[in-house]
Amino acid sequence: MAAQVHGFQTEVTKLLNLLANSLYSNKDVFLRELISNASDAIDKLHFVSLTKPELLGDDPTFKIKIKADKASRTLIISDNGIGLTEQEAKDHLGTIAKSGTQAFFESLEENSAKDSQLIGQFGVGFYSAFIVADRVTVLSRSAYAKEDEAVRWESTGTGTYETEIITKKTRGTDIILHLKDDQDKYFDDWTLGDIITKYSDHISTPVELYKEVQKEPKEGETSGTKEFEYVQINDAEALWTKKPSSLTEEEYYQFYKHTCSDYQDPLAYAHNKVDGDLEYTSLLYLPQRAPFDLFSRQDTKHGLKLFVQRVFIMDDADQFLPPYLRFIKGLIDTNDLPLNVSREILQDSAVTRKLKKALTKRALKMIQDLSQNTEKYNTFITQFGSVLKEGVADDYANQQLILKLLRFNTTYNEKADMSVSLDDYVSRMQEKQKHIYYLTANSYEAAVSSPYLENLKKKGIEVLLLSERIDEWIMNHLRDYDGKEFVSATSPDLKLGELEDEEDVKKKEEIQEQNRDLIERFKTALGDKVTDIRISTRLVESPSCVVTDGNMFTGQMQKLLEAAGQKLPEIKYILEINPEHALVKKAYAEIDESVFAKWASIILNQAILSEQGGLKDPSSFLKEVNELLLTK
Repeated sequence: MAAQVHGFQTEVTKLLNLLANSLYSNKDVFLRELISNASDAIDKLHFVSLTKPELLGDDPTFKIKIKADKASRTLIISDNGIGLTEQEAKDHLGTIAKSGTQAFFESLEENSAKDSQLIGQFGVGFYSAFIVADRVTVLSRSAYAKEDEAVRWESTGTGTYETEIITKKTRGTDIILHLKDDQDKYFDDWTLGDIITKYSDHISTPVELYKEVQKEPKEGETSGTKEFEYVQINDAEALWTKKPSSLTEEEYYQFYKHTCSDYQDPLAYAHNKVDGDLEYTSLLYLPQRAPFDLFSRQDTKHGLKLFVQRVFIMDDADQFLPPYLRFIKGLIDTNDLPLNVSREILQDSAVTRKLKKALTKRALKMIQDLSQNTEKYNTFITQFGSVLKEGVADDYANQQLILKLLRFNTTYNEKADMSVSLDDYVSRMQEKQKHIYYLTANSYEAAVSSPYLENLKKKGIEVLLLSERIDEWIMNHLRDYDGKEFVSATSPDLKLGELEDEEDVKKKEEIQEQNRDLIERFKTALGDKVTDIRISTRLVESPSCVVTDGNMFTGQMQKLLEAAGQKLPEIKYILEINPEHALVKKAYAEIDESVFAKWASIILNQAILSEQGGLKDPSSFLKEVNELLLTK
């Protein structure tokens, strides 16, 4: 028996209910959808009138009008666009998911379709009207109609509709929403104005709202009167669609303040229009001030505003920039994105990922350009430098560029001003220096006075002083910059290479040999509290320091992980001692081994305190100190 072909069966009432009540998460978007449809109708007529100007008749000025009437419980959205014939009303309003805009696109030649600026594509936006209305009436007269012939289309959204031929004096379409009993808020002028401003502020057609306005008093009157009239609500202009060369800095600044709700001028902006495989326009801004929740990557809303053909789709579209650039404000306008039918959810796709890659490069280039302005860049680093550092670990592809943009404190400067770039550091490296040295600490003060710097300072080697909480984590993701390896000042092997001359090496060997007995006494006294005892060649003024063997977390990294809730085994250090220090000499001269053990414990805990900024058992440490102070 041959296979039979069957058509899908549709329960239209359930489908309409799904479209009206389940497709959109926010009821207000019905107005966005209907205004977008009105804008499309106007754009279609404008496009066609370029070759058929007679279609405009005596109504050449395009506009969209909105009027709420609480007495009749109606909300009317009117346009003077291309309108509908009866057959078109049946085809496009009576057929779910058949888009008149899509059909119009298909009727155009390729270049013409590219030049048009139509919004609709799914053919379901109209049915969002049933979110707030229990009955929808459409009165429409086509631009091609003879005389006043028009069509009335009406439905309650329960699976049927009716049409009839009527007369209508003006071209275009009136959509009359008979609002449900619980939708009174849409009779409020302020509410309607707010929705229009949010979603449709930048469409090219003026959107007028019928509202009460205060008139200026006439001559001889002491007060004006209040009258109802149509007032334009939207800006009707999308600044980002203009050529950058035609815009002033002040216009960019004012637009930023308006769209990003900031009272300060931005530090920088980047405006780009891209044509090719992907077509989009982006307008990115760098704010002057960080928001209070900048350091919360999970709960903070961030991202760009997303527009499709000037119609606002969503705030905080975070798919276009990585988290480490979450301080960037601005927008992207593109019609190439795979939005879902409700245009509320941005689907992950190759297009989204390409846009993210491109916009990330735009943002980093904007920051790089700003770095030429020292004063503004200092502000940027102060506000956002810590967040930008996250990119070192998160974005390997751009890691070297991000490193170039960062600024640091170093031993070269006498104050903490976060002004040294890695390029500055490399330019000052000694002739035989092959590595970039750094030190992480709890604070700048702890770093700059750290015993780990003593020998490096003596040799005139500059060291990066890293004191932000993120630094230890970041350095674990770094290997080199400009081919020069990063080496921690706390590393057991400082890899000084040619910076350590033959005399230094010979002296190091002699010191180790001369102090074998000292090392053995410390090993006996401290036992398994440490993994090894060594004579230090990095210390000049301090008695001791601790290092790890390179396979364990540093104290700073352990504190960072524990703060994040991870339980780690206790760190056991290698203790490095300075045999020339008076405290070590005093300890070594002690005959009583029990007293020497206390000295050894204090010397170890001093080093741990310097490295970690704290001790797990400070009471025992203080007790040992007090006992030795009281010893004659």
